[in-house]
Amino acid sequence: MNQRQLFLNSVAQTSSAPMALEIRKAKGCYLIDKNGKRYLDLISGIAVSSLGHGNQSVVNAISKQARTYMHTMVYGEHIQAPQVQLAQKLKKLLPPTLDSVYFVNSGSEAIEGAMKLAKRYTGRSGFVACSKSYHGSSQGAMSLMDDDFFAAKYRPLLPNISFLDQHQKNLECINSDTAAVILEVVQAEKGVYVTNPEWLKKVSERCNEVGALLIFDEIQTGMGRTGTWFAFEQTEVVPDVLVLAKSLGAGLPLGCFISSSLIMESLQSNPPLGHITTFGGNPVSCAGALAGLKWMLKSKIIDEVKTKSELFLKLLKHPLIKEVRGKGLMLAIDFNDSSLNHRIIDRCIERGLHVDWFLYNEESMRICPPLIISEKQITKACKVILEVCSEFGN
Repeated sequence: MNQRQLFLNSVAQTSSAPMALEIRKAKGCYLIDKNGKRYLDLISGIAVSSLGHGNQSVVNAISKQARTYMHTMVYGEHIQAPQVQLAQKLKKLLPPTLDSVYFVNSGSEAIEGAMKLAKRYTGRSGFVACSKSYHGSSQGAMSLMDDDFFAAKYRPLLPNISFLDQHQKNLECINSDTAAVILEVVQAEKGVYVTNPEWLKKVSERCNEVGALLIFDEIQTGMGRTGTWFAFEQTEVVPDVLVLAKSLGAGLPLGCFISSSLIMESLQSNPPLGHITTFGGNPVSCAGALAGLKWMLKSKIIDEVKTKSELFLKLLKHPLIKEVRGKGLMLAIDFNDSSLNHRIIDRCIERGLHVDWFLYNEESMRICPPLIISEKQITKACKVILEVCSEFGN
């Protein structure tokens, strides 16, 4: 059997129609399949490969760390330089109230850890999340999902979950039973909707009133995706807990939740080992992430995000395109028609443009390229999208 048949027969599938591109190599902003066909990557493995593919600084750091040591002991028991140095670098990018980093393997795990932290610190069990948000597929994270299409078959999930609309003025569901409110600064899987900063401020004030923690999920938006290191920097609100993953690892599995030392200390006792993980903060992942972070600081690539975003917005004009919205290099092209969107996406992939849709929004195309994408590549990508749009109508 060939690789495709082995893939379908041996690797557990998440849908009946996987994309099934057989990628043999990836470099820069391009994916290369088994036939040598090049695909300009406009989704970065869903906001993971922000530095593109094969960043030499990251590859060198991974190789060096793998030769030095890999796994030595469960997280938190050994002093491992890659973890310590990465945590220190992250702290320098953050407000002083976010000074304690807990490393895990993924975004879902980081959400789970943040939820446990909120319950332990507040002594409460209730959570409030935003409608049409996505925080992960583990059972705790899925409990924060109000869409029964995805969640219904897995109930019962966690109790005491309430949901807000991000335009909702009445915040009484945030009350003395609420351990935390968990929000995205930009709702990604809804189709890239920027949460109103004034509303975020009101939510923060309400949390302070009732003693609930405010958790920001920046799994997709963190590490420069929106034009600042973290999307919350573009608001007047600092969360009590910040959740990161995806691009944090510079291509390797890594997530974390970050809070104040005071809040994080609640996991240390009564009982001890309040949250544990075997592979969280893997030294090879942390070494790669640290190298990626240093490269970003040196290259100042985040400073280019706004200009590149504006170029997409300038070029993506077509009668079929109803709206282009988002923040930085996290955009959605809205066609207001799911069937049309899927046909355009399929055709773009045929034309060598790797694009996708959203979990809650199949009427919009995801644009989430590596931050290193050049203006020439942006122009090329937009040209293909517009040509494909013209194939399907005016």
